[in-house]
Amino acid sequence: MIDFRYHLVSLIAVFLAVALGIVIGTTALNGGLLDNLQTQVAGLQEDKRALEDETQGLQAQLDATGGFAEEVGPALVAGTLTGSSVVLVLGNEDVDTDLVDEVTSLIEASGATVTGAVRLTPAYSDPQTAQSLQSFLTSPGGLPSGVTLPETDDTGELVAALLAQVLQIPAPAVEGGESVVPDSTATAQVLAGLSALDVLSLDSPDVAAAEHAVFLTSGALTGDDAEARNTALSQLAVALDERGQGTVVSGDSAAAGETGLVGTIRADTEASTQVSTVDNVNAPEGRISTVLALSSEAQGTSGKYGTGEDAQPVPPVPTPAPAN
Repeated sequence: MIDFRYHLVSLIAVFLAVALGIVIGTTALNGGLLDNLQTQVAGLQEDKRALEDETQGLQAQLDATGGFAEEVGPALVAGTLTGSSVVLVLGNEDVDTDLVDEVTSLIEASGATVTGAVRLTPAYSDPQTAQSLQSFLTSPGGLPSGVTLPETDDTGELVAALLAQVLQIPAPAVEGGESVVPDSTATAQVLAGLSALDVLSLDSPDVAAAEHAVFLTSGALTGDDAEARNTALSQLAVALDERGQGTVVSGDSAAAGETGLVGTIRADTEASTQVSTVDNVNAPEGRISTVLALSSEAQGTSGKYGTGEDAQPVPPVPTPAPAN
């Protein structure tokens, strides 16, 4: 009779055989898999090195192109805005001073004068600020003499109209006539009042009215009130354009997105036919486009410029304007 120990030894032998088979099979299989994986890793590392080399090459080309644009920019824009004046409006706190200085330098190279820079704070477009702005607009001492506002309850439209009237010099009523220049006291009064409400600040010691406006912006807005905020900013850009002799809104690629100011204006059929937009102002080519677009605006032509969808790379180089 087969006893229990025989069954136990048999079972142990079976399990040992199975385990040994698994180990031998796994070892043979792992060897193949390991070799395959090592081959794939080596291939991926080689691809990575190739891509890194390609990226470095493309970056070098980009740097060279940017450097070239930086060098030829002043020559390209020279004489395109001779005798003109430009006021800068900085749409948010993300517009850095280096960009402002670079745009200012290029505008001056075109023959124009920059009359100052106004920086909007987040409170300017905040729907929660509407009540305090309405109080300012309706207070007895809020508006300078000669300033008239449209008949509307839209706070953004009212403030935009007010700023446009004190920051922009309209074209002469008749060709060859004199432009009506806003009183400097009125400009200072409005800017001081809005500064007291913390909706804007002055980025230059003085700000005076100008014939043209460059509206610089950066990034995109977020939150439930992004649409309302962009509407208020867009209203200001359009008001500056309608009151003055041409406005260009320039931002980066993020600003050209759905919730950016450049993107908002481009999505608005009416606004996009009035105001020129640039979506790569952070690059030398974009700054050149900003100045050239402003010159085109002075001749009554608006456009979309940069790298975005349906945008022209750069505006046409206009014929230099004669000195005023």
